[in-house]
Amino acid sequence: MMSAPAGDPPPLPAAEILAAIEARRYPEAVALAEDAVRVGPARAEAWNALGVALRVSGDARAALTCHRRALELSPESVVALVNLGNAAIELDRVDEAVTALRRAVAKRPTAKHLMDLGHVLHDAGLFQDALAAFDAALRLEPDAARAHCERGQVLLRLGRHAEGWPEFEWRWRLPDMGPLPSYRTPAWNGAPVSGAVIVWPEQGFGDAILSARFLPGLRERVGRFVLGVKPELSRLFSELAGVDTLVAMGARQPAHVAHASMMSLPGFAMRDPRDLPPPPARLHVPAEARARLAPVIAQAGRRLKVGIVWSGSVTFKANAQRATGLDPFLTFADVPGVQLFSLQKGPRAAELAASGARNFVIDLASHCADFADTAAAVDLLDLVIMTDSSVAHLAGSLGKPIWNLLCFAPYWLYGVAGSETPWYPSMRLFRQTTAGAWDPVFAAARTALAETARAGGHA
Repeated sequence: MMSAPAGDPPPLPAAEILAAIEARRYPEAVALAEDAVRVGPARAEAWNALGVALRVSGDARAALTCHRRALELSPESVVALVNLGNAAIELDRVDEAVTALRRAVAKRPTAKHLMDLGHVLHDAGLFQDALAAFDAALRLEPDAARAHCERGQVLLRLGRHAEGWPEFEWRWRLPDMGPLPSYRTPAWNGAPVSGAVIVWPEQGFGDAILSARFLPGLRERVGRFVLGVKPELSRLFSELAGVDTLVAMGARQPAHVAHASMMSLPGFAMRDPRDLPPPPARLHVPAEARARLAPVIAQAGRRLKVGIVWSGSVTFKANAQRATGLDPFLTFADVPGVQLFSLQKGPRAAELAASGARNFVIDLASHCADFADTAAAVDLLDLVIMTDSSVAHLAGSLGKPIWNLLCFAPYWLYGVAGSETPWYPSMRLFRQTTAGAWDPVFAAARTALAETARAGGHA
């Protein structure tokens, strides 16, 4: 084997960096890539590797600069263009992301690059172009699960349910779906069966609440519905319509002839937007929780009682785009006649405790152990204002006024435009019109809140 000429930097430890990333040892990946840049600052591939390591570790802003540096050194690098586009989209720089990915595809139109382009076109709101990119990817690689799945989400956003749901089922072939429950029975396909079907929660809490509406309509096709449920939803779903038996996830499974995911249920029932049933009936709102929370909420006196949530699950990979943090919500506290209550759970709840706002925003979430408690809290409030997460589905299902502040590329069920969604009649949508621009969204919601407070609280 020939040795590298004297003075040349050592080979890039690409395999080691990739292994560290795949094992989620992100600090190690960053350190390896930083070493590569230090010994070879004129190597585009070193800057590109550092950009990838930084992006997966959560620093998309620094990653973007690294990929720009790589392109300065190697302007024709397709890999750097793709990675720049992926970093840019995480920073809501959709125009830059689209330009980079279009250049990459023009140079090397592989299925993967076309899928990357389709993803950023979707996030840019260019839905027909996104479909064309995914179609082109599938012509090159007909079994590309990612292309099918993301194409399905575009179709669902456009209301093309008959095409979208079968495409969405390709998600089971995605490598990042994680471990799935183990069943000896076959997957249910929505056809009539005489025995029991066990339905298990697949994604977030909001997705479970969203999909629960389909259980009553599908109940006539099965002998019994057994619903697997996570502890946080157990009491809320204890009287859920369409369910015969509730079982905790991980507990011993009752006898059944087939199993199904909660998020597959809509595809068994919907071929057209007109097939949409109302939100789930008989969500359990405990009287005990209402009685316990009422004195806390009574601190508002005659003020408009407004719940706020500023972040969904921090493990959701697109949470940075849909969430804002506490500070923008504090503008609502200045509206005369309004009292804010925090419904924020999880790590981001610490923002209130660390802020002087704890003196005028009442922490309601600390009194709520599960979604049944949160349902009682929501039911006692006049209005909830939030960025999109599971509480939006809960409030919408309870029929409570809910103002959902949406990022530029929100969840597919919110469609492409408008201030309403047929999924939740009590929900009002406030949309970003420019990616990353939250100020106009909060300004519009503040104006609406002031009008509501003056009108006596009719949200």
